[in-house]
Amino acid sequence: MHLDQRWIGGAPRALPPNSWRWPFVVAFLLMATGAHAGPRVAVTIKPLHSLVAAVMTGVGKPHLIVRGAGSPHAYALKPSDAAALNAADIVFWVGPELETFLIKPLAGLDGKTRAVALMKAPGVDILETRTGLDWSGADQPRAHATHAAHNHPAHNDDPAHAHIHGDDPHVWLDPRNAAAMASAVAGRLAGIDPTNAALYAENRDRLVKGLAALETRLAERLALVRGKPFLVYHDAYAYFERRFGLQATAAISRTEGRAPGARRVAHLRRLITEKDIRCVFVEPQFEPRLARVIIEGTNARLAELDPLAAARPAGPDLYVELVEAMAGAVLDCLGKA
Repeated sequence: MHLDQRWIGGAPRALPPNSWRWPFVVAFLLMATGAHAGPRVAVTIKPLHSLVAAVMTGVGKPHLIVRGAGSPHAYALKPSDAAALNAADIVFWVGPELETFLIKPLAGLDGKTRAVALMKAPGVDILETRTGLDWSGADQPRAHATHAAHNHPAHNDDPAHAHIHGDDPHVWLDPRNAAAMASAVAGRLAGIDPTNAALYAENRDRLVKGLAALETRLAERLALVRGKPFLVYHDAYAYFERRFGLQATAAISRTEGRAPGARRVAHLRRLITEKDIRCVFVEPQFEPRLARVIIEGTNARLAELDPLAAARPAGPDLYVELVEAMAGAVLDCLGKA
C-alpha cells in the first residue's frame, strides 16, 4: 500500500491528492467569508444560564459555573470555572447579594472581562428580604420601584464596590424580572458583538413573548390556591409569591444553611397548628430531617421546591421548565389542603 492510502471500511482507499491541505483551505474560507465566532460568556446559576443561552441561540453556548445542587452563596470555584472566567468576554451573575463566592474572583479579573449583575438590570423590581418570625402584616416584603432607580450607576458592574444590603436576590423567580434580565443580556451581548445584534434581538423578543405567555398560563392555574398558607425552607420565593398572588407564612431557616434553634422550631409547630398549614416546602440541597420533625403530629406534609433547578439539565428551555415545575409542586400540595 502506498503512503497516501488509508484503511477505510476494511479496504485500502487512496486519499485525494493534497488532501492534507483541506483543513487550511476551510479555515481560510471561513475567515474570508467573515464567519464570526460568538463572544465567550460565563454565567453563574442555571436559571440565568437558561435565559442567556436562549438569547445566544444560533451564536454560541455560555459556560455554566454552578452545577448540581451547589449553593451560590458558598460555591467552591473549580479550576475549570476559574479558567472560563479568565477567558470570558462577559460574565453574567445575579450580583454580590447572591453569589458571594464570586466577589473576589471577579475583582481579580483584568479589565477585558465585563461582569454584569443582572439583579441591577433596568426594569428588574426588587423586594426587600423579609424579617420577623412570620410574614404577616408589617413583615410583608416591600417592593422598590426598580433597582435602577436607587442604584449607583458607576458601581453597577464593579464587584469591588458591591453594596451588600437587605435586597432579596432571588429575582429570577418572577417571569417579568426574567424578561427584563433577558433584555439586558441581549443589549450587553450586542454591545460586544454587533455582528450578531439582530439575532440577539430576535431571540430576546421570542423569549420575552414566551415568558409573558408563561405568566398568563400559571396565573390562571395558581389562582386555585391563593390565600392558602404554607411554609418554605428559606426565604427564596417572595418574587414568585408576589407575581402569582401567593403568600408563605414563614421560613424554617432565616439564614440559608443555618438550622433554626429550639425556640423557632417550637414557634413553627405552633404556627402550623394555629393557621392550619398543610404544606411545608423543602429544597433538594438541604436535608429534610428537621422539616419532618417540625411537621410531626400535625396535618402538614412535605413537598419540594427547587429554585435553582438543580436536578434539571442546563439549557435554553430550563427556565420555563423550572417555573412550571414550581407551580406544579405548589398546586399539587396546596390543592390537596
